[in-house]
Amino acid sequence: MKAAVVNQAGGDFELEDVMLDEPRADEVLVKLVATGVCHTDLSVRNGVQAPQVLGHEGAGIIEAVGEDVRGLAPGDKVIMSFASCGDCDKCFTGTPAHCRGFIPLNMFGTRPDGSRSIRREDGQKIGGNFFGQSSFAEYSLAGPRNIVKLPDNTPIELLRLLGPLGCGIQTGAGGVLNSLNARAGSSIAIFGAGGVGLSALLAAVVSGCTTIVVCDVNQSRLELALGLGATHVVDARAADVRQQIIDITEGGADYSVETSGNMTAVRNAVDVLDVGGTAGLIGLGRPGSEIILDHSVMGFGRRLVGIVEGDAVSQKFIPELIALHQAGRFPFERFVELYPFDKIQQAVEDSAAGRTVKAIVTF
Repeated sequence: MKAAVVNQAGGDFELEDVMLDEPRADEVLVKLVATGVCHTDLSVRNGVQAPQVLGHEGAGIIEAVGEDVRGLAPGDKVIMSFASCGDCDKCFTGTPAHCRGFIPLNMFGTRPDGSRSIRREDGQKIGGNFFGQSSFAEYSLAGPRNIVKLPDNTPIELLRLLGPLGCGIQTGAGGVLNSLNARAGSSIAIFGAGGVGLSALLAAVVSGCTTIVVCDVNQSRLELALGLGATHVVDARAADVRQQIIDITEGGADYSVETSGNMTAVRNAVDVLDVGGTAGLIGLGRPGSEIILDHSVMGFGRRLVGIVEGDAVSQKFIPELIALHQAGRFPFERFVELYPFDKIQQAVEDSAAGRTVKAIVTF
């Protein structure tokens, strides 16, 4: 198969002919239709143990299933999301995004037993199984737990758009709908107008938030946010960002979401909260980054919560987002752009430079 291989930390995504293992008894082979480009892919490639195939927002059609797999069959149209073990206390209690094995299952580039599923013709092993899928390739091996089965009548044109629901869009929307459980009539401030932030915006509209403030440095994205339902936008470079948001929300926001991992934005997301407000942190800073908060601000019931994958159970939440999209209430297609697979490096560069909000490579 063709795969986009990162051969050195920070390197390009280079198309190569590689070999993929046959599915094991507990694995599913998926022929990719499209894969979203997530900023997690871009961050990980900068420190990746090369060579490795990344990609973790895959959508496609099942080609084959292992003998122990139940409920999935060749021909099924699917989305692939994050991997979880299914055996720990967090998975048992319905929070697979907090799976005890989340890091090794999603970030190590190997199967749970440490083996690698991708190799060059000369036998050199290549890291795969990124987020249980490594979907920057024509085919992907995944586990049943990170497969979301779609209706048989899902059009291919729609399937090409749905991969990002497996991570970025799920994370932003779930952060508002699941983690914060934003109530109708409330106010929310969203820091960052990338794919995750704009997904949070769409979810805030669905939730019935009546004051929705989006903060970013990119003016075209702020204009897009207004078109998607934001009631106000704020330039993040302004000296009085916090005061602007406090004034707009008439004393402070009920909720805030921070999607960039920028420490100044994190502080602002907390400082703009009203009494009893909750800030959700989605964006991750560099390991070791420290947050400095004003202790007096954190008083009076204000809360801070970390959010991973929108606290979603993907097999339940993603179909709900698709239903909202089909009803015209979650128009995420307005901020995606399609690229052919052989243009994946261009998609990556456009994403990194902010020229494209959400890139999807198609096969």
